[in-house]
Amino acid sequence: MTGCSRRALLRGAALAPLAVTATDSLPRGAERYFANHGTHDHRTLAYDLRLTYDPAAATLDGRAHIRAVAERTLRQVRLDLAGLTVHDALVDGIATRPYREGRKLVLPTPGPVRAGTPFALEIGYGGRPGPVRTPFGLIGWDRTGDPHDGTLVAAQPLGAASWFPCNDRPDDKAEFTFRVTVPRGHQVIANGTLVERAATGPTECWTYHHPGPMAPYLAALYTGRFALRTWQARDTATGRPITGRDAYPARIAGRAGYDLARQPEMMETFTGWFGPYPFETYGAVVVDADLDEPVENQTASVFGRNHVDGDRTWETLVAHELVHQWFGNSVSLRDWRDIWLNEGFATYGEWLWSEHIGEDSADALARAAWHAMARRPDGLRIADPGPDRMFDDRVYNRGACALHALRLTAGDERFFSMLRGWHHAHRGGSADTAAFVAHAGRSLPAAAEPLLRAWLYDTRLPPLPPTAA
Repeated sequence: MTGCSRRALLRGAALAPLAVTATDSLPRGAERYFANHGTHDHRTLAYDLRLTYDPAAATLDGRAHIRAVAERTLRQVRLDLAGLTVHDALVDGIATRPYREGRKLVLPTPGPVRAGTPFALEIGYGGRPGPVRTPFGLIGWDRTGDPHDGTLVAAQPLGAASWFPCNDRPDDKAEFTFRVTVPRGHQVIANGTLVERAATGPTECWTYHHPGPMAPYLAALYTGRFALRTWQARDTATGRPITGRDAYPARIAGRAGYDLARQPEMMETFTGWFGPYPFETYGAVVVDADLDEPVENQTASVFGRNHVDGDRTWETLVAHELVHQWFGNSVSLRDWRDIWLNEGFATYGEWLWSEHIGEDSADALARAAWHAMARRPDGLRIADPGPDRMFDDRVYNRGACALHALRLTAGDERFFSMLRGWHHAHRGGSADTAAFVAHAGRSLPAAAEPLLRAWLYDTRLPPLPPTAA
């Protein structure tokens, strides 16, 4: 096994238990993880974030324009926002008096907003943003560089509210526009495509647009001083060109450029396996800070400088974050309980990439992962691991092994056709484990559904099928 293949097996950590609250927005008997985040009272159509960031003072001045639709009759709108002060707010152009309930921002409506009715919010806010405390540590907005004149956002799963008011659910996906003003000489990178860059005196406004749809936790904003590289790839599924852009500190440009250089090949290979690339652009951002793990922010994955060494030691993680653009970002989770659909798929993408470049085969990696898990006590149901064990390494590795077991059972042609069909059926939407099991049952031999149920719902580790001849 290579060094980077070993790292693919060492994911997750035990976390403190977290209370879970039942909600009637899920099927009867189910519980939504982190029920205090987000609301099912409305669904969001678009965020237009107009931000001014002063790196010297580390202050953010923001104005959020949000378009949404009521899902039930509303007399107030509830959003998530942490650590920042709201100065004023409008609901459908009428001033309202917002108030706080912990990390909830509550906006009374001028009158009842009936179910199915669109409405608009405008919220002025600001302060010194920073990461929010969660059961997984401090997550969200943070500063980078020495001096700390850059920023990054790595918000999975609960950190989006650290920098803008939002409906912080993984299945509430919307269009995003970012209009970000910084001092001249600083750069801004956000999700989607740069559509305008306008200087006014000592400042410069960078405007990005991403039609998405995108969950709030995947929204990204990076500011600072970067070396930029543009690359081209061809979508194997459609033939269309894809333009990528990478950014990294200039002093590590040589190492970063080499470590990220195979992203065009990854894109072309993955579009063959998984189907058309779902977004308008892609890129990797290496920030001037050490990160525990990279994060798959939609169209703009973020890596720490510690993930760059000029030897492609961490290349499997580059593959992992790119695979998430299909599985996790384009096809999102209905609830965090289904996170294996993100992490199992991306981990299997690492193994497939290793096999593709002639290193360890996916079969060898799956069997190594299986033996590592077999040495641990049973007891984890990866289709519902519990909010305290969402990032347990077995959610990643057992999920990937489940996919490998499907591949061994069905054969490559039917297996990859099933994956492409899964993405095609749910592109731009959200899905859950039950939907995937049903999809595999329709697409693959009759053994697929009971095989998946054993891997996903049983607490005892099933055996891997024999290696294909």
